Amino acid sequence: MTLQGWLLILAFVGLLLALTKPMGLWLHALYEGRRTPLHGVLGPIERGFYKVSGVDPTEEMGWKRYAVHMLVFNAVLMLFTYAVLRLQAVLPLNPNAFAALPQHLAANTAISFTTNTNWQSYSGESTMSNLSQMLGLTIHNFMSAATGIALAFAFFRGFARRESRTIGNFWADCTRITLYLLLPISIVYALYLVASGVPQTLAGSVDVTTLEGAKQTLILGPVASQEAIKMLGTNGGGFFNANSAHPFENPSAATNFVQMISIFLIGFGLTWTFGKAVGNTRQGWAILSAMIMIFLVGVAVCYWQEASGNPIVHHLGVVGANMEGKEVRFGAAASALFAAVTTAASCGAVNAMHDSFTALGGMIPLINIQLGEVVVGGVGAGVYGFLLFAILAVFVAGLMVGRTPEYVGKKIEGREVKLAVLAIAVLPLIILGFTAVSAVVGAGLAGPLNKGPHGFTEILYAFTSAVGNNGSAFAGLTASTPYYDSMLGVAMWIGRFFIIVPMLAIAGSLAAKKYTPETAGSFPTTGVLWVGLLVGIVLILGGLTFLPSLALGPIADHLAMIAGKTF
Repeated sequence: MTLQGWLLILAFVGLLLALTKPMGLWLHALYEGRRTPLHGVLGPIERGFYKVSGVDPTEEMGWKRYAVHMLVFNAVLMLFTYAVLRLQAVLPLNPNAFAALPQHLAANTAISFTTNTNWQSYSGESTMSNLSQMLGLTIHNFMSAATGIALAFAFFRGFARRESRTIGNFWADCTRITLYLLLPISIVYALYLVASGVPQTLAGSVDVTTLEGAKQTLILGPVASQEAIKMLGTNGGGFFNANSAHPFENPSAATNFVQMISIFLIGFGLTWTFGKAVGNTRQGWAILSAMIMIFLVGVAVCYWQEASGNPIVHHLGVVGANMEGKEVRFGAAASALFAAVTTAASCGAVNAMHDSFTALGGMIPLINIQLGEVVVGGVGAGVYGFLLFAILAVFVAGLMVGRTPEYVGKKIEGREVKLAVLAIAVLPLIILGFTAVSAVVGAGLAGPLNKGPHGFTEILYAFTSAVGNNGSAFAGLTASTPYYDSMLGVAMWIGRFFIIVPMLAIAGSLAAKKYTPETAGSFPTTGVLWVGLLVGIVLILGGLTFLPSLALGPIADHLAMIAGKTF
């Protein structure tokens, strides 16, 4: 470990904290439907969309209607992308004449991008046409992110409103988020990437002569436009198979830093927006403090392990950090930080191969996702996931002080607790269940390329990533098979929408309740004690469930490494 590495981590967190309130203010304006400086230019487009589509942005929806509209919208988008991928061979903008995707791969990819997972069982540069990348995939990078933020807004309204039957308008939320937030930032972001050396062209490839005189074909395409929203919307799907380790996606240390900032930017801002929405910004800062505490512990362990290296390799005379699967231009510190960032959010982009991390270093990305990615999470999904844990935390606190639990002025009763438990229980049930099946059936065991605990970890990571809607992978798993495409597709859909529906039900229940002012007997939810309790609940309920599987995988792998045993 080096001072430079720690300064990088501190600079990253410091800059994000400075950007939290400005981003939160902008998000809060969209949350309330207020006018922004961009309305003068983009307002006519918004109004034109409502007119063409027949949407009345002032018409409020109850939680059931909000959920139905959201589900139908996402299902239609998924079917549209499936059709694009299946018809790729006969559609235009296919300069490399790529064939249509097989049924199982097209279905897996369509589900993956619809659910903001962006799991990729394919190599983009050898599989996807420019049209598929732009129309089939990039559109989901915008709409899945907008859906997540809209759902967070709906949940905020559940806490903020009093005796209300409605939680907003799904179409208005998605339109405003896309038009006034995601699109303008992505345009500026993409131009920065182009200026930094990221390609943006409809050309399929270019032939070059290397310094050694060899001939090489470089795949090109509309990379910058996909890269920008991939990071900002915590999507993670790369234009190239190497993702953000590829110089055409991530050319320099500067772009690497900007990409990490953009992954967390909206998630940090949403915590401030929540506090503002409920009338007490300290509530938002408390949530953010708990997130940062968990994140910093994770990144510290990951950096420590990667900087310490592999003792088996050291014994062979190669000392230093573990650089297997890492870009030399980034090094151990930036690679460990990126890994922690992309899995603390539901991004899944990678600038190093997690499969090549040390056992405990690779365990941190795994744990980040298993915690429900509430550390910061996907845009919207992270903050509403953390609030589900907050509901359970105030329930526990209520039991401790012997009174009905309250949170930001709303009584938390049996219905909300049961729904929160239902939503949180989805992750371990599907992750552990699907991992167990895949670890014993022949089609599942054909996937991992490694033996022993590391091979088990490859399977565990795949289903953790799918259910957590992350999309990163231990690349040693061969997932481009009918078995894994099908199982992972089901896992991604459940992991996204089986949490959303109970969450919206909670939002509807809370919105209908009266405001309950704090009293001397209320448990304070803004101080150090609350932050500590919240962190404890997240680690106990979200972490201990997975301890036996971690013992079979990365922990056993680490002990074998110390003993000098390989598989």
